[in-house]
Amino acid sequence: MLVLLPPSEGKATGADGPPLDLGALSLPGLTAAREAVLDELVELCSGDGEKAREVLGLSEGLRGEVARNAALRTAPVLPAGELYTGVLYDALGLATLYPAARERAGRWLLVFSGLWGAVRTGDPVPPYRCSGGVKLPGLGSLARHWRGPLESVLPEAAGDGPVLDLRSAAYGALWKPKGALAERTATVRVLQSRIVGGVEKRSVVSHFNKATKGRIVRSLLTAGEEPGGPAELAGALRALGYTVEAAPPARGGTPWRLDVVVTEV
Repeated sequence: MLVLLPPSEGKATGADGPPLDLGALSLPGLTAAREAVLDELVELCSGDGEKAREVLGLSEGLRGEVARNAALRTAPVLPAGELYTGVLYDALGLATLYPAARERAGRWLLVFSGLWGAVRTGDPVPPYRCSGGVKLPGLGSLARHWRGPLESVLPEAAGDGPVLDLRSAAYGALWKPKGALAERTATVRVLQSRIVGGVEKRSVVSHFNKATKGRIVRSLLTAGEEPGGPAELAGALRALGYTVEAAPPARGGTPWRLDVVVTEV
């Protein structure tokens, strides 16, 4: 099984490993594309700080991230699973998983990134700031830049198992499964159910959407089951106590949709 995660804007800053080695990262087919983004990002952030801040969409309070990006080639690294923080990753709690579940996390989880394309949780990377929606002056849209390289490597990484796609729209734009792989993919929508005047009302939750997705991934990693497809994945989540409504693809070459219904968020 492959689980696709968004990164988080919040990142740990206590890295103390060696400098970045692009050759040490998983999915070596992405190395040239990573090098291209890294080169332009470092060059951009080593020049006009105001221009870099504008391109990256950073507030005045995040000015220091420009200098951090300029030093990416010599900055110390830490595992990606320790780098990303925020609501989803807090709920996932990788550091507190027992060893077998952490091993599964290393195999199952792919974190998407505007800078790296996609990395596994054990990949050593430095803290950085570069969202998937950025348009760099030379390369242009990062979503467009990554589409081809990711298409060349991710179908093989997915193998024959299901793909659980928990990415936000910005990172979903970097790569979309196609054909039979899309039909083995399930996207998740988290809905809050409330009773109003004796009638059930459902709404899409935002902040707690991330927490629920983090808990879902933790539950699957802890249980250790590897479902054969999206229908079995929905069944596994129900067995773990989640209320799941599964909608098969409406047409060929499109993913399943799993609605996870929660009453408390």
